[in-house]
Amino acid sequence: MQPLRLILLSGWGIGQRIWQPLEAHWPACLAAQAVDWPGYGDTPPLEANAALQELADTMAEPLASDAVWVGWSLGGLLATALLAYLPPPRGLILLGAGETFCVKGKASAQGGVTSAELSAFQRAFQRDPTATWQHFLRWQTQGEPGPRQVHRQLRDLLGDTPPADSPTLATGLHWLATIDNRPRLAAPPCPVVRLIGDHDPFISPAQRRVSKPLSDVGHCPMLSQPQALAATIGHHAHQMVNATMAVL
Repeated sequence: MQPLRLILLSGWGIGQRIWQPLEAHWPACLAAQAVDWPGYGDTPPLEANAALQELADTMAEPLASDAVWVGWSLGGLLATALLAYLPPPRGLILLGAGETFCVKGKASAQGGVTSAELSAFQRAFQRDPTATWQHFLRWQTQGEPGPRQVHRQLRDLLGDTPPADSPTLATGLHWLATIDNRPRLAAPPCPVVRLIGDHDPFISPAQRRVSKPLSDVGHCPMLSQPQALAATIGHHAHQMVNATMAVL
């Protein structure tokens, strides 16, 4: 029996190295492959201000439809958006990603990022991309049980400079600000599971209520609880595939 394929997709300003802590914990029945978005690692970048259709054209081959896609953060938003352009996968697991990145109105003490906060972040990025990226790394580790340790892990994995150039990162921020996946998630073409850390600073209470909780973690469970996360992803991936096969 062939192992079930997983394609792992990372978020803004972070390449495929983020998935390395899970490598020792995947069960033998899974074959997990981390894939970089265009402009990250060794992959050529898209043109500045690229549209989602251009992204879909570039990702058509890496995003095989015989796999379960696992999209983290911006990677989850983009994977969901690409359902409108590419053949659907066997399932989609959203990790630390909701229907949109920004919340309407004010963010609550329990999490969420407003459009005004993201706009301020974009302006700061224009002034000093590297310093703003480094701030983002600290920001997203705040919900973890040991944020300083997780931040050190993140820096050890990524180094001191962003894994993509400034135009690529600016395009990613634009997608964070503008992608709205509510229509796609209302009637998805494949099974979808949403996994959210119960202390994720980027996720609003409303989006957390429609997701399956990951206990005692924030936005980076692959660093703080890699073994538990690998088991949870594997469980849901097999459930989705088995449910789909039962219908056929």
